[in-house]
This record gives sequence, structure tokens and C-alpha cells, in this order.
Amino acid sequence: MKLYDSIGPNPRAVRIFLAEKGMEVETVTLDLMGGENRREEHVARNPSGQSPCLELDDGSFLSEITAICEYLEEKQPTPALIGTTPEERAATRMWTRRIDLNIVEPMANGFRFAEGLPLFQTRIHVIPQAADDLKAIAREKLAWLDELMGGNEFVVGDRFTLADVLLFSFLEFGATVGQPLDEKLANLPGWYTRVAARPAVQASA
Repeated sequence: MKLYDSIGPNPRAVRIFLAEKGMEVETVTLDLMGGENRREEHVARNPSGQSPCLELDDGSFLSEITAICEYLEEKQPTPALIGTTPEERAATRMWTRRIDLNIVEPMANGFRFAEGLPLFQTRIHVIPQAADDLKAIAREKLAWLDELMGGNEFVVGDRFTLADVLLFSFLEFGATVGQPLDEKLANLPGWYTRVAARPAVQASA
């Protein structure tokens, strides 16, 4: 396998997942700032022109965080980061989807349409007037998640999962682009500290 990597929270999530699994793959780093991800060679791998992208041993390509991580889990089931039973896997997928839709998407687009506008305005359809509202939605949903996490070590109870990997990657990124985690929240700041201290998280930075 070969991972087409870059700066940014999306490939960061896959790197953390790989490190937690103890899996090593060949890595090619794309120059996102220089637009390498938008060139014909990479678009042939991933039509969305984004990173990460995983080249499989048969020469086919996978993109999107969840698809890549699901594949890696099937290739190496342990340690389980999605689940070992249908119930565990369903719970992880439910929370990963909630985090992706409610927090990751508005946070990421809030950045693309504001701080990231000079980079993205020639690459995607941007809506600058929506940036503040999108950031507000992300904050509201983080407060919602914070309340639901009361008493949990991780997002899905006591299991460290893909949901934690995804959320951490984007909160880490948000802190660098004007969307820091509210330290007044009851549960997420402690959760963030625990995840940041994990050896795989530190090793994959």
C-alpha cells in the first residue's frame, strides 16, 4: 500500500489511525500549497483532488477518511478501532458520522471560507458570508457532544475509536486557524488532553 499524504487534518486522521494500528505504509507527501493535489496525476487517483488517498496493492485507490480507515481495520482487525462486534461497529460508525456532519464539515468550511479563503477561492466554490455561521454551528455541536460525553473516557464510552481520531484531528487543526476548543466545556478539554498524550498521536504528528 502507498499513502498519498499532505498537511491538513484529513491525512492527519489516517496517520493517527495507522499509528494506532501499528501499520507502516509507504508515504508520498503532496504539496497542497503548491496545488500538487489538483494536478492531473493526482486527480487520476482521486477525482476530488484531495488528500489522503490510499493506493492498494492491486493498483486501485481509496479516498475519504472513513473508507480508508474501514479498509485498514478489515486488513488488520486488531487493535480494533471500529469494533469487534456488530454493535460496537455500529456505535462507532454512528458517532463518526455525527462528528463528521455536525462538527468537522462546518468547522472545515468555516476555515475554507474565511482564513483559508486566499487558498481555496480558486479551487472550490466558497461562501465567505457563511463562514461565521458555520463556525458557530461547530461550536454549538461541540457543546452538544460535550454534554453527551459526561462520564465517558472517549466518544464511544471506554473504547478509543475512529470517532476520537476524527474529532481530535480537526480540533487540533481548529486550534491553529482561529477555532480553538472552548476550555470551559466540562468534558472535551480533558478528553483532548488524553488523546493528545497517546503515543500514536504524538508519533504521527
